[in-house]
Amino acid sequence: MPVSDPHPIASLVRPSRTRTLNKLSGLLEPHRLILLALFIAGVLAAIQLMEWSWLPGYLPKLWEGLQMTLIMLVSSVVVGFLFALPLGLAQVNGIWPLRWLATGFCTVIRGTPLLLQLWLFYFGLGALFGQFPEIRDSWAWDYLRQAWPYGFIALTVSFAAYQGEIMRGAFAGVPHGELEAAEAFGMSRRKVFCRVWFPRALHRALPTLTGEIILQLKSTPLVATITVMDLYAVITQVRQTTYLTYEPLLFLVAVYLCLSGILIVGLRWVENRVPY
Repeated sequence: MPVSDPHPIASLVRPSRTRTLNKLSGLLEPHRLILLALFIAGVLAAIQLMEWSWLPGYLPKLWEGLQMTLIMLVSSVVVGFLFALPLGLAQVNGIWPLRWLATGFCTVIRGTPLLLQLWLFYFGLGALFGQFPEIRDSWAWDYLRQAWPYGFIALTVSFAAYQGEIMRGAFAGVPHGELEAAEAFGMSRRKVFCRVWFPRALHRALPTLTGEIILQLKSTPLVATITVMDLYAVITQVRQTTYLTYEPLLFLVAVYLCLSGILIVGLRWVENRVPY
């Protein structure tokens, strides 16, 4: 006869403890310890041998630039994802005019450089608005005369096009039998979408969405080309003022690495908690 486990709770804890020990042993492998030691030595050498006296005086401007970078990133990702959902749905389950429009939009935006789109919005659309006295005399001109709305539009449009194509694949990849089963239970189309189709598609798209958000973060420095004072623009001013090259750029690299790490950890946490 099988012998029952006298400590059932401990038997449940052991696999989790084993996985933790395996992860720790993996981190303590010789090649990883060598890489960690080289990284720490590089950081200490950069701190000791390079010029960092400029940093305290520029911290307020750097903080403002970081805020602008984060605002551009978060707003373009959120609004772009809201546009990506109908773009993906239209390509999968829309009538043919909407399907062709959505496909054409994603194809054109993904087929042209983001920098070109940014300049077209700023120098093209911005100059066009300035030719109409009705717009110049309205409340909107206080915003349209600035550069950041066009940077936001360009980043949002680009993210929506790429993520719309990803959501198209995610929606199309949900097994049709699951949708038919939900309809068999008497769910309306709205409930099928909210409770079955969208959660399943979102879970399939989350790993790719993480990569797209990281790419979006690395695309935000392009807004500096239209005079938006983000973190990269502030670093450029520091280089021009202090005549230093490596120190400001290394600081910028460190900030973007930290932001990327935070985004990866946060999105992995969300990914692990989205139900299948």
